[in-house]
Amino acid sequence: KESVIYQEIEAQGMEKGITQGITQGIEQVALNMLKQGMSIDLIVSATGLTIEKVQQLQRNQQSN
Repeated sequence: KESVIYQEIEAQGMEKGITQGITQGIEQVALNMLKQGMSIDLIVSATGLTIEKVQQLQRNQQSN
């Protein structure tokens, strides 16, 4: 039988993984919006990302 501590650690890990997946999905949407030529202000409004994060994604996209 699994210990309570193990179950809590496992639950925290699953929660962290889900959060990371959601974040990656939102960032991918922002990248797609950038590729479509949408403004940073619109992307920030639509995704909830910070201006700095969208600008970082834009710089990364331009360097690829």
